[in-house]
Amino acid sequence: MRAVVQDRYGGWDTLRLREVDRPVPAAGEVLVRVRAASVNAYDWHYMHGDPKIARAAFGLRRPKAAVRGRDFAGIVEAVGGAVRGLAPGDEVYGEADGAFAEFVCVADGAVDRKPSRLTFEQAAAMPLAANTALIGLRDVARVEPGRTVLVNGASGGVGTFAVQIAKAYGAEVTGVCSTRNVELVRSLGADHVVDYTREDFTRAGRRYDVVLDLVGNRTLGDFRRALTPGGTLVLSGGGFYEGGSLLGPMGLFLKRRLLAPFVGQRLLELPAKASKENLAALRDLAESGKVSPVVERTYPLSEAPQAIRHLEQEHARAKIVVVV
Repeated sequence: MRAVVQDRYGGWDTLRLREVDRPVPAAGEVLVRVRAASVNAYDWHYMHGDPKIARAAFGLRRPKAAVRGRDFAGIVEAVGGAVRGLAPGDEVYGEADGAFAEFVCVADGAVDRKPSRLTFEQAAAMPLAANTALIGLRDVARVEPGRTVLVNGASGGVGTFAVQIAKAYGAEVTGVCSTRNVELVRSLGADHVVDYTREDFTRAGRRYDVVLDLVGNRTLGDFRRALTPGGTLVLSGGGFYEGGSLLGPMGLFLKRRLLAPFVGQRLLELPAKASKENLAALRDLAESGKVSPVVERTYPLSEAPQAIRHLEQEHARAKIVVVV
């Protein structure tokens, strides 16, 4: 099968389309014929091995997972023993390393039926990004109707879902983005949009019950100024690459851990983990029309390196999808 492979850390030009062995599902795994896979900041963090401290998990000298890509939508080709509820021919979506390929094996707990009203390209845009937003807002921040929520990075992959999910939970939502994305964020349902090129939300005087940070470009002091006295800050790492770093967004996380016990505000991190239950919840949101993926552009599998470059260097809005 064809797959986008990386043998060493580096930029998008280290990726190659090659013939590799087709994976075989083990017990508890599902083999999926990939129809589409989306690009995430996760891909270029893994591609660069950045921040360097993360190489303890990614692989010290080279990526442990040679094939890039994380989330996908496709058709079940085969199932391993102990898999229940899915069968060959089912249309599914989910998360697994190695999604930029014609086939991918995924654990049964990280794949579920895709929303029927979505195309494969739309469905592929959801798993990692929408799941991150769902966990951050529903589980970590515990957003309820009437809460005020600010999303920093509202026009990005996770941010476009965060705006919609927060609205689905009845929050009053403010999205932070650049000038060119103001109308996009407003179209997603945001009640207010802050153009960060013209206004600093941390010094505007308004305070929010929840700040969901998807960029990592401000200090803890900045974020705390934008919170109510009992408000909640949710940190989800950085969505940009600055040429390599030792700690990256981990530096902000470490400062949070030192400060959190001594302040009245809730300063939390977002632990995103794939699950069948969350995929089902996201499917319900999509089927009801409360969440609709926004796909800026698609690329063929042969141009997956360029798709990652687009996300990394051109500040892509919403989601970039690779069509297989």
